[in-house]
Amino acid sequence: MTELLIKLFVKEAENTKCAHVREKYGILAGIVGIVANLFLGAAKFVIGLLSGSIAIQADAVNNLADMGSSVVTVIGFKAANKKADKEHPFGHARVEYIAGLIIAFIILLIGVSLFKESVMKIIEPEEVGFSWITVIVLLLSIGVKLWLSFFSSNIGKRINSKTMEAATADSLCDVISTSAILLSTLIGHFFNFNMDGYVGVLVAGFVVYSGIGIVKDTISPLMGEAPDPDVVKELSERLLSYDGIIGLHDIIVHNYGPGRLIATAHAEVRADADIMHSHEIIDLAEREIGNDMGLLLTLHMDPIEVDNEVLNAAKAQIKQIIDALPEKLHFHDFRMVSGEKVCNLLFDIVVPPDTSDERAKEIKHTISEEAKKKDKRYNCIIEVDIDYAG
Repeated sequence: MTELLIKLFVKEAENTKCAHVREKYGILAGIVGIVANLFLGAAKFVIGLLSGSIAIQADAVNNLADMGSSVVTVIGFKAANKKADKEHPFGHARVEYIAGLIIAFIILLIGVSLFKESVMKIIEPEEVGFSWITVIVLLLSIGVKLWLSFFSSNIGKRINSKTMEAATADSLCDVISTSAILLSTLIGHFFNFNMDGYVGVLVAGFVVYSGIGIVKDTISPLMGEAPDPDVVKELSERLLSYDGIIGLHDIIVHNYGPGRLIATAHAEVRADADIMHSHEIIDLAEREIGNDMGLLLTLHMDPIEVDNEVLNAAKAQIKQIIDALPEKLHFHDFRMVSGEKVCNLLFDIVVPPDTSDERAKEIKHTISEEAKKKDKRYNCIIEVDIDYAG
């Protein structure tokens, strides 16, 4: 069914890096969610009213909230594909994350409301009616929601969408909560034990838990999370595959939404190489890698002395000092300015993002002191960089 829907409604389905294709996927997922949740919500609401079950009514409201979430999904994907403008030169793709966040808040509000109603049912329980139609509707709901979770997961993996991941998690929570309602309905009928309010609380708990998880997943990219390690690895490997690029540092990847990655890096080249030739290589790498990986890539060219034996010996000594530190650190842009009595060693050291200012000062001091033990003329001039790419 999933493959059929994609074939019918998404042209060029394999070209998932294309913004228009992503939009088609998102709209398809949203419309399918609207139709499925509207049907289930209406059926459960009728059954819940007829039977007097707060748990079934709660599940119905949850489905109707999911329908609203699907509407937000459609709007979000449409807005995310809006062209860049003066106010948003990098486009509007982050709207997709905002859509996911709105979905999460809707789920949380519904969960809290259902919790209150369920607690009241525990305090003042009411008899719940039973019919096999109720059982059939609940079984149908479980089946539809299970398929919907696979459907959302499939699309989410194809287009790497946080919104679809949120929809998948929500559908799986619905499967669990509806299964619990079905179980309580059967227990209430065959064992004459009213679990309606308690199951309602359980359903509300699943709903709130799902909402909190989605909030975490969607806020993280909005705040500026670390880049995907696979993206950084691929970018590094491809850059180093070009003749003339002998090293990399200061890789930074900015995420402006799905399919809107901007990357910068310092590409090291031999200092004695022809500058025009090196520049041609840098330009070629920017164009080819940027097009192939679907990102805007900007490279800074750093000339590195390779055949200076004195400099390389000092560099090896500094590496020994840094390798002995408890943190896993590295350094770059190593230069040497020698005088009669003082030899300045200038370099940048890269520390993890959670390194405190105090610890950074300690690291600089330790390296400087240990360097003087190697050669009393050494004077380290160290800049601290943050490892933004991991």
